[in-house]
Amino acid sequence: MTEKRPDAPSADDSGNLTRRNVLALAGGAAVAAGVTAGSATPAVAAGQPEAVDPSGADTPAPWLGGRPLLCEPYLLDPQSDSVHVVWHTEEHGTGQVLLLGSAVTGMTEQAAVDAATGSRGAGSGWRRLAAETIRLSRTREDASSAVPGRTYGGVLDRPVYRHLVRVTGLRAGERTPYRVVSVDHLGRATVTAAYSLAPAVPKRKPVRLLLTSDHQLKTMTPANLEKVAETAGVRLDGVLVAGDLVNVPDRASEWFDSTSGLAFFAGLTGRASRTIAGRTYRGAPLIQHSPIFPAIGNHEVMGRWSDAAGLDAQFNDPQPVEVAHRRWQQTQPGGIDEATWVNRNSWDVTTYEEMFPYPSSAEGGPRWWSRTIGDVHVITLFATQIWRSAAPNSRGKFSESGADLNDESRWGYGQFIFEPIKEGSRQYRWLERELASTEARQARYRVVMYHHPGHGLGDNSAPPFTDPVQRITRDPATGAVTAVSYEYPLADDHILRDLEPLFSANGVNLVHNGHSHLWNRFRNADGVNWLETSNVGNSYGAYDVSSGASRNLPASPDHIRQGDPGGLVPAVPTIAPLTDAAGKPLPYVSSNDITVFSLLDSAAGVVRSYRFDTRQPDSAVVLFDEFTLA
Repeated sequence: MTEKRPDAPSADDSGNLTRRNVLALAGGAAVAAGVTAGSATPAVAAGQPEAVDPSGADTPAPWLGGRPLLCEPYLLDPQSDSVHVVWHTEEHGTGQVLLLGSAVTGMTEQAAVDAATGSRGAGSGWRRLAAETIRLSRTREDASSAVPGRTYGGVLDRPVYRHLVRVTGLRAGERTPYRVVSVDHLGRATVTAAYSLAPAVPKRKPVRLLLTSDHQLKTMTPANLEKVAETAGVRLDGVLVAGDLVNVPDRASEWFDSTSGLAFFAGLTGRASRTIAGRTYRGAPLIQHSPIFPAIGNHEVMGRWSDAAGLDAQFNDPQPVEVAHRRWQQTQPGGIDEATWVNRNSWDVTTYEEMFPYPSSAEGGPRWWSRTIGDVHVITLFATQIWRSAAPNSRGKFSESGADLNDESRWGYGQFIFEPIKEGSRQYRWLERELASTEARQARYRVVMYHHPGHGLGDNSAPPFTDPVQRITRDPATGAVTAVSYEYPLADDHILRDLEPLFSANGVNLVHNGHSHLWNRFRNADGVNWLETSNVGNSYGAYDVSSGASRNLPASPDHIRQGDPGGLVPAVPTIAPLTDAAGKPLPYVSSNDITVFSLLDSAAGVVRSYRFDTRQPDSAVVLFDEFTLA
């Protein structure tokens, strides 16, 4: 099922941006490409000669008018002399090409097509690089999808192709213009605006990093990203996203073109659209110029595969891998190997790994990895669990549904952890080595990023992050299961018990996490800062003495209903905190109207947090907190 969808213009930047410039760039690809408004034929940009000669081939040349890319190109994993460029389309196409060099900015669209398809692979001020293409293996849509011009009655595959180019031969400290040309099976070409790329910032050089998470197609996210660009420009040294990029990872439209206007890549590339208080926000062209460094959140993990259930139901239906292995041994299903069966009957992060193949490590692949970005060493972990409801007598955090007690295949097994991080696990051993490595020790700052909060005031900071202890009650006469419950001992919290001592002993400066959709921060006795800056689009509440709210948890010594379960006192913002009705400063931002973002500035050795009130679209962004990393 491939149908046309509306054109979505691309964008360029010019360093630090005002809101007016952000919106103009988000919708101004024609200007950037040298196209005269309303003309049928691209015009040469004023003062710019044609950058390439026509190919002179006898076969008909590709013509303009192709379907737009599913998303503008984005940058992954810069190295000392290279960076990856990725883009996506709905069909394989006959040509997927990146044009690189100083001349590409001045090319008309037709000149770019000629350069992409002609016999010459390079010219004065440009060179051509062909992409490696794969089809993503699990992208689908269903009746709950919001796809432009389409409806789906059931779950259907939606073709999505990933095109990846590794650009090499780059020089440190230099930005190089690039454009993407995509030619479809009918020979129609699509040409992006000119963007810029660069290799990794050299070690020990200062960097600026955006700290964000939990975009999840939330209402305020485009406004948030637009304000990032206005405040810091779009040429950052990294966009660190601490998980929960979308809601259902296999639903393609949530990544690319949801009619909500809030798809993940749309916001980060300036193609979003959401109106709040009379102002329409587009996001900003960030990841076309700035490499994205993501982590896996619970919303990047897909549950058990089903040919009947919708995508939401599949997402909410994972089981632990060890349970799937046990079921395989019990049933021995034919016609399928054990590894494939277990993958389909437990959980997987296939779409995430195919979308973001880099950065990666030898031990963890894209699931956990480390990189040195200038003078900051970033370690990213896969630390998250399935989110379950706290409602009694449900397949939730604390119980199984009464209707499922006699059918273990329907059990949820509590709020189980996907990938072990506890002491002795494979990921923990890798983390130990990584924190002790020369790369980590020589960096000025060490940042650890993962999704689940270690310290926090949010709803998702409790119950403890540990393996559920299962209690099965049976009828003494018949042996039938009468109840299944789960406990979470606070003393066994894997982050507080196992990870925090490692961070303290190895000089970690900052832990960046998400999950609870608020802003709060902490500092432990050893100087480790903990920051959750995930209130980009909505909030699920702050549970603190200052709010008076308590988490909806059963009474138990292991359930901290108010405050930080880890026992730390939240830091009050240092510059302009929000206040309660009595004027008392609040140690958090938890709002469905005020959106927050944070920027790490290693030159100054600080993290700065900003807020913007979407109810007042003409108001200024407010710097409300700043703390040192030392």
